[in-house]
Amino acid sequence: MEKSKNNQNKITAGLLTVYLFVLTWIILFKMQFSLQDLRHFADFREINLIPFAGSVIKNDQIDISEIIYNVLAFIPFGIYISMLKPSQSFLKKIIPIAGVSLLFEVLQFIFAIGASDITDLMGNTLGGMIGVGVYFLFCKLFSTKANKILNVLASIGTICIFALVLLLFIGVIRYGNYGK
Repeated sequence: MEKSKNNQNKITAGLLTVYLFVLTWIILFKMQFSLQDLRHFADFREINLIPFAGSVIKNDQIDISEIIYNVLAFIPFGIYISMLKPSQSFLKKIIPIAGVSLLFEVLQFIFAIGASDITDLMGNTLGGMIGVGVYFLFCKLFSTKANKILNVLASIGTICIFALVLLLFIGVIRYGNYGK
């Protein structure tokens, strides 16, 4: 039983590593395949410390889709942290999630590759909290098999993400950056 749990933890740690690389590529590298392509996002440095203002305002309305994407992007983080540290308190699971989100916001500012926004930090942290809740629900539903089931689902999700990235990469190579 202990060996199986250890193997599950190794799988979870591997999936978390892949997830963090993909998250970094999305947030910091804006899903670009070369640093040269990143220049379209460079020299944009802004800080917004007012929730639900600034970068989430489009056409004088809150762009709820950006907030939802931030929440969705961090749900897996909450699940992975909970899988690796199931006995930790809720707060101890949320602190690294909020910390990583804050790190991304600070790095965007330092490298001038996007707006650093408190709304993003809040959405990301909420996503992590939801992920912790999802893990709790899976534990209630599936008991000792929760981690195994979540690892299988995460592995399938990771394979699908890699397939989509591969298709995107092939499209960029074949048609260029602008679909020409």
